[in-house]
Amino acid sequence: MPKIDKDADVELKLDGAAGALQGTTTQPQRRGLFEYPGTSVFAVVELTSKAYTGHADGEDKDPQVKIRVTLAEVAQDDEQAQMVAEVMRAMMRHRKMNGTLDELGPGSRDVAAAVSEALGNMPTEREFEVYQERKRSTRRDRVEHEG
Repeated sequence: MPKIDKDADVELKLDGAAGALQGTTTQPQRRGLFEYPGTSVFAVVELTSKAYTGHADGEDKDPQVKIRVTLAEVAQDDEQAQMVAEVMRAMMRHRKMNGTLDELGPGSRDVAAAVSEALGNMPTEREFEVYQERKRSTRRDRVEHEG
């Protein structure tokens, strides 16, 4: 792990790999982003560090870390976009109240309550598993019935 001064301001650079985003946006969303510059979509993403620079002793370079979007889910309708926006607002309120610059800074890091509240009407993991099993069962029944 690179060692840098504890007060060093690390700059983030976004890696060009966008495969996670490509797979979660719809064709109309991609087309809209292309045709209407300045258009936005809301997404929940996981960022993973991939490379760093400016960490060697005596190196005259500010520390940078290149990050990549490794997981992403893009809101597919207005209701989902509003939920993601509310989670973002809740997280920003949390940071302001705790005087932090980011969720890794000092203070509480727990935003679970805001996320739970904002996503309360979204399917749970268990509900999704039941849905998938029903779908598989329906396919099996159809194949058996047609076969």
